[in-house]
Amino acid sequence: MLAELTPALIAEVERAAQLLKSKSRICILTGAGISAESGIPTFRDKQTGLWENYGVEDLATPEAFTRDPKLVWSWYQWRRQLVADKAPNPAHHALAQWQYHTQTSDQTVTLITQNVDDLHEQAGSSVTHLHGHLWRNRCGQCNAPYQEQSSAPSDHQDIMQNTMSVNTHLDMSFDNTLLTCSHCGGYIRPDIVWFGEALPVQAWQTAEEAAANCEVFISIGTSSLVYPAAGLAQLAKQNGAQVMEINPNPTPNTIVDITFAEKAGVILPPLIEAITDL
Repeated sequence: MLAELTPALIAEVERAAQLLKSKSRICILTGAGISAESGIPTFRDKQTGLWENYGVEDLATPEAFTRDPKLVWSWYQWRRQLVADKAPNPAHHALAQWQYHTQTSDQTVTLITQNVDDLHEQAGSSVTHLHGHLWRNRCGQCNAPYQEQSSAPSDHQDIMQNTMSVNTHLDMSFDNTLLTCSHCGGYIRPDIVWFGEALPVQAWQTAEEAAANCEVFISIGTSSLVYPAAGLAQLAKQNGAQVMEINPNPTPNTIVDITFAEKAGVILPPLIEAITDL
């Protein structure tokens, strides 16, 4: 795989691989860029079709759901349908391969994502979601999980071997009919962290602890400018970690030690191959 890169990139990948092989605790934060390589539009992409006249405040806030639950639910059903046939790309598989390799090594790779899709899980990774799960639902009133509608796969730890997971969402219903909670009668909403809502406590604690204790922090496909997640790289740096970024549009950030201005699917496969000696 290294042969496909420019000489300058090969040198940087080899340098990064040597650094990562020498460290025990790695924290990785992924964002919309890694999913975009699988064909999933980023949240900031212009809405199309029926949704082009709606803004974030109409579709992704608690106030919007209170005001017009049918509109918000319909938009998320549309998003689910858009994402249902998407599959993990080489970057997802490389990260899963790395985590699998650490089961027989002294290295720990903690994977945190801002994405709400389950492409990391489909590839075989264990991942902490900061912004919720597109394929899960809960009551908007009492917060009880809505199990019947949840099609998210559980753990894919045993299906790692660089094979494409069977997508479990293609036979899902994308009906726009509002659902109600069997406990309190409230409307069911996506289990997503909307604008103005706090991040899930346990997930954020996991992310903070991993960032504070890591030796290398890797930001992949995210600008590292949106807080609170952007603060994780700073936390890692403050505690002595080296910071690496993989992003076609690098962040103008002085705390980054190694920058790959490339797609994750280009950099991660040869990088992980060099780390794991596979």
